[in-house]
Amino acid sequence: MAEEIITNNLTREEADELDKLAYTHKRYLTPKEIAAYVLVNFGQKNLSQFVDAYKEFFMIQFLKLNTTAYANISFFASIYDALDDTISGLIIDRTRTRWGRIKPFFIIPLPLWFIGGAMMFSTPDLTSTQKVVWCAVAVVVYGLGMSYFGAWGLMIYNITPNTEERDNLITITKFFELFGTWLPSLVPVLVTLLPRINSGITMKNVYSGFAYFMLIFASFFAIFGCFNMRERVPLMSREEMKETSALESLKNILTNRPLLVSILAGFFNSFKSVGGSSESYFWLNNTGSLMNQTICGLFTGIPNYVMVPLAARMVKKLGARMTSIIAGLFGFFAYMTLFIVGYHPFGQTFSDHRILNLIWIIFMLTICGLPNKILNVSGAIITAESLDYMEWKHGLRNEALVTTVQGYFTKLATSVTGWLSGMVLTWINYVPLADSLGNAIPQTDPDMLNGIWTVFCVLPALARGLYGALFFFYPIHGDLQRQMVVELAEKRAERLEEQNEKDNATSQD
Repeated sequence: MAEEIITNNLTREEADELDKLAYTHKRYLTPKEIAAYVLVNFGQKNLSQFVDAYKEFFMIQFLKLNTTAYANISFFASIYDALDDTISGLIIDRTRTRWGRIKPFFIIPLPLWFIGGAMMFSTPDLTSTQKVVWCAVAVVVYGLGMSYFGAWGLMIYNITPNTEERDNLITITKFFELFGTWLPSLVPVLVTLLPRINSGITMKNVYSGFAYFMLIFASFFAIFGCFNMRERVPLMSREEMKETSALESLKNILTNRPLLVSILAGFFNSFKSVGGSSESYFWLNNTGSLMNQTICGLFTGIPNYVMVPLAARMVKKLGARMTSIIAGLFGFFAYMTLFIVGYHPFGQTFSDHRILNLIWIIFMLTICGLPNKILNVSGAIITAESLDYMEWKHGLRNEALVTTVQGYFTKLATSVTGWLSGMVLTWINYVPLADSLGNAIPQTDPDMLNGIWTVFCVLPALARGLYGALFFFYPIHGDLQRQMVVELAEKRAERLEEQNEKDNATSQD
């Protein structure tokens, strides 16, 4: 073990000190527990991927919601969600039950996001005003459920006190997360083929049916995970939490430089979602078929199976900070190259040389996507390091309140990107076209297509570039990181010893 620690830039003396603290390198996780964590993440990833990719397209294309109305709903929902997060963060941090602090939130929020998710992919016969109300309620209810269900993500910081084991679990999870894009990627195939096979099945039916399936799918794994995981990192008691005010906790967070860098980087990186929200519009309108989206997905995801293990090696050799810098800047240059060359370099339009142009887009989107999983791995490790830094500096973790602050910036970005995603369609005068059966057909206006292409490429490029550049200011590396690892291990050992003494005294009484 000491040799492994030394490879992470610790001195021999620091490694020997850590070896005295046996709990820091004890193996805690069983195969069943690892599987439970991976499956909860897998279910949630599938659901989120589906909702993020198709919610806007479904509401505008099939419910016929006005594009400006969608932009305003997204903006309102993000503000409401951010306000609610303050309450949910404090509640989660101060929750102490016989089942743990986090596990109850695997199940309690499920009805909310299940109902909201089902509403988002339904098309009741409503007036224009009623549609706005229906969509607003659906988005808010779903977001409220996800705010509390999001507590499950804190499990990674509490499931084991062994940081090496934690980082390995992050890598394993991110690898299996790759399969979380498979199910949503089937949607363009199904909405293209099923209506042709059976005229009684419409595109709208496929989206709705798939939504219900995804909600049940994610719920099952959430319940399974609740009953098959444990929380192990020692926490402050209720009494200690009461002694630390919410204001003081917030102050500790806002003075946590590593966390602030991570939060700001995540804020700017969120703007990539505008490109993601325009994806269905791009494939339908710029290339002429949603089927091309699935064809592209078959290839662009392949390198990720190599990139996740590579990310783990990069983090181990270069550190999470430098890994994030390299991956972010690489993404900026890749997306800008794609934008400058365009999506139909072979011919005046995409259809002039359809196969060659499609090959070009697939190749470049594959290159653009190479940093995705690297950033997923390094980003999760950076967040864990920032929480360790807070515990080392102030003696408490407050993961839920930390994620609340992160959520403010994320949702601020979501408010802007959600509003922009809808408004850009208004600015380019996008009007959804449909055939006599209600199935979507492509637009051909060059100005409209150029607008979609710009959103598809430029905002993801800026998001990646700003993300990578900000980590030049991230301080957890070198001597500071080595000092933090050793001293934090000693603090946790003292807390565990105190807890054991209390448990022994209680059992004797």
